[in-house]
Amino acid sequence: MMPWADFILTRAPELWTRTGEHLFLTGLSIAIAVIIGVPLAIACRHSRAMRGWVLGAVGIAQTVPSLAMLAILLSLLGKLGALPAVIALSLYALLPIVRNTVTGLDGVGAQIIEAAKAVGMTAGQQLRMVQIPLAIPVIAAGVRTAAVTCVGIATLSAFIGAGGLGQFINRGLALDDYRLIMLGAIPAACLALLVDFSIWAAEWSIRPGRRTALAKALRIPAMAMPLLLAGLGVAASVIDLTPAQAWQLTETEGRLGKPGVIRIASKEFGEQLLLGEIMAQLIEARTNLTVERRLGLGGTKICNSALKRDEIDLYPEYTGTAYRVILEITGDSPGPYGVYCTVRREYSRKFGAEWLEPFGFENTYAIAVRRQDAETHGWRSISDLTEQAGKLRAGFTSEFQEREDGYPGFKKAYGVSFGRAVDIGADLMYQALAKKEVDVICAFSTDGRIAAYDLLPLKDDKRFWPPYDAAPVVRSAFLDEHPELQPVLGLLTGLLDNATMRKLNFEMQGEKHPPAKVARQYLQSKGLIR
Repeated sequence: MMPWADFILTRAPELWTRTGEHLFLTGLSIAIAVIIGVPLAIACRHSRAMRGWVLGAVGIAQTVPSLAMLAILLSLLGKLGALPAVIALSLYALLPIVRNTVTGLDGVGAQIIEAAKAVGMTAGQQLRMVQIPLAIPVIAAGVRTAAVTCVGIATLSAFIGAGGLGQFINRGLALDDYRLIMLGAIPAACLALLVDFSIWAAEWSIRPGRRTALAKALRIPAMAMPLLLAGLGVAASVIDLTPAQAWQLTETEGRLGKPGVIRIASKEFGEQLLLGEIMAQLIEARTNLTVERRLGLGGTKICNSALKRDEIDLYPEYTGTAYRVILEITGDSPGPYGVYCTVRREYSRKFGAEWLEPFGFENTYAIAVRRQDAETHGWRSISDLTEQAGKLRAGFTSEFQEREDGYPGFKKAYGVSFGRAVDIGADLMYQALAKKEVDVICAFSTDGRIAAYDLLPLKDDKRFWPPYDAAPVVRSAFLDEHPELQPVLGLLTGLLDNATMRKLNFEMQGEKHPPAKVARQYLQSKGLIR
C-alpha cells in the first residue's frame, strides 16, 4: 500500500479541486439562504400567522432526509450537478437562519424600542440602527449553525454528480479504501471549523460597542474571510488542475459539453471505476480528445438519465442491466447475443445511444455463501437454500433490493424469502459475509474477493439472471462527431475476460491500488499505451 505521505501528495491537486467545489457549494448555498431567510424573518416578525407559516415551511424542509431531498430535486429538475445540490443545501440552511433572526429581533427589549421611538426614529431606522445590530449575535449563531450543517451535507452532493469532498468518500466506500474516506472526511471537518470560526470572528468584531484594538485589527480580515473562502472555492472549481476535473457550473456546459472534450462516467462501484479509467486512459493516449472524468457518478438510472440528457458522452454498462432495468423487458431472455442485439437496437431508437462491442467478460449477479457453510449443508445451487432460507440473514445492495432482476424477481423465481434482508454497500457485504454478520450476499461474479474470502457462488439453476456482458455505451451524436472513437474503443473488444477482471478487481479491492494505477498498468502490459 502507498505510504500516507505519497498518497496525499499524489492526490493533492485533486484535493484542491474538490475542496474548491465544496466551498463553492457551501458558500453559494449559505449566501442564498441568508438573502432569503433574513428578509423573510424580518417580514414576519409582526404577524403571528405569517410567522407560523414561514417557520412551519422551513421546518418541514429540514425534516426531509438529505439523500431523499437530493433525489427529489434531481427528479424535479431533470439534471445532475450543482443546481439541485445548491437548492437542497439552501433549503436546509433556512431554518436556523430564519429561526435565529426571529428570536434575535424578538429579544430586543421593549424599553430599547420605546427609547428609539422617543428620539424620533422611524420604524425603518429602528430596525436598521437598533434591532438588527443588537440581534446580530443571535443571527450570526444561526448562520454558523447553517454553515457547519451545509459543509457536512454537501458531502452527499457527490451522489448526484455535484463534486466536492464527498467524491473521495464515495470512492473510498466503493473500493473499501479508508484512506480515500479520510481524504474526504478530514478536510470536510476542517472546512466546517474554518467556516464556523470565520463567521464568528466577523460577528465578534462588529458587535456594538466592540472598540478594542483586537476588534479593530480583526474587523476587516474577519469580514473578508467568508468572501475569501468563497473566492477560493470559485477559483479552485473553475481552474482545471487535474485530468480528473468533473465540475460543471452552468447548464450549458453540463448539457452540451465542450468542443473536443469527452465526458466519461461510471457507476459508483469498483469495477465500474476501473472500466471508466481504462476507457479514459486509452482515449487520452490514442485520440486528441480531452477526457473529463465523472467516475462514480451514481447508480444505473442516474447514469442512463445523464446519457439521455446529454450530460455525459460515454459510460460502461451491462447488457442484462439494460435489458431488465432500463428497458424493463421481462420473461426469458434470448441468450447473450439476443440480449445484446435487443439493447443495441432499443438504445439507438429510444435514447440516441450506441452499444459498442463488449469488453469480453460477463459480470452477473451471484448468490454467494461461505464455502464452509455450503459444505456443511450441501449447498451447490440456489434451490438448495429453500429449506434453510427462513433462518438466513441476507446482505444485499440497495439497488439489488429494488431491481426486478434483483431480490423482488429472485423471490418470485425461486420462491425463496430470507429471514432478514438488510441493505449493505456493494463493497462491505463481502466482509460482512466473511465475518458471519450475514449468511448470504448478492455477489458479483467477477469480484476477486469471492476467492479471497473463500466464498462460494451458488449455481443459478433456474437461470433467473440474463447475461450481463459489459460494453461501452456512447451517445450517437458524439460518435458521429468523433468517428475516431469507435476504432479506439474497439481495441478493448474481447480483451477483458472474467479471469482478468477478477485479477484487476482484486488489485483494487484487495490490494488497495487506485483504479487509475491498475488501469494504466494493464493497458501498458497489453501495449495499448506507453
